[in-house]
Amino acid sequence: MPSIRHELSIQAPADSVWSAVRDFGAVHRRLAPGFVADARMEGDARIVTFANGTVARELLVDCDEVSRRLVYAIVSERVTHYNASVEVFDASEGRSRIVWTIDFLPKEIAPYLLAQSTEGARVMKQTLERAAS
Repeated sequence: MPSIRHELSIQAPADSVWSAVRDFGAVHRRLAPGFVADARMEGDARIVTFANGTVARELLVDCDEVSRRLVYAIVSERVTHYNASVEVFDASEGRSRIVWTIDFLPKEIAPYLLAQSTEGARVMKQTLERAAS
């Protein structure tokens, strides 16, 4: 199964980064504004509209406060399997580290998911660091 992994060093404390990551329904405001144009909650799912017009239904699988790990999944006609986790770790001197891992099928969507997640990771880093300063 193909995987994409982004590891980000963030100039912000892990607690503040985790606060934004765990706020599942506010991804468009606190984590990736501009990249995610809108998000709304429907039970344990968020309906995300991306800047490119794509809409995804992301199901909250787990939000582990102790390990600072959020897991979500997508089920759609185009994506037969999509499971992602975002983990937040303490780093030295008020910094943190995010590890975002995405497992998916079919493998043919890899170029699209890589391009989208790379841009999403860039926006997350910028947003989280701006919020901390």
